[in-house]
Amino acid sequence: METVYDWITVLIFAALVTRFLQCSAGPHQSDENIWHYLVPSIGCAGANWLGNSGWHWAAGVTIAASLAYIFIFFGHVGRRGR
Repeated sequence: METVYDWITVLIFAALVTRFLQCSAGPHQSDENIWHYLVPSIGCAGANWLGNSGWHWAAGVTIAASLAYIFIFFGHVGRRGR
């Protein structure tokens, strides 16, 4: 945990894990699947690697894309069929 990319990506990943645990422990069945968490998780890992390698713009874009996926996809999954 040396760079800002380490902190940002670990915080995003921790939020993903928390959301997964909340949704999987709830009494109602959600449309979410564990595979839906793979895209932003890989995005966090890639952004961390890019940022630590000096590709700051690419890391920022990857973090933004991962966050956009999280907000767009996970914002709509629980609302299907209502």
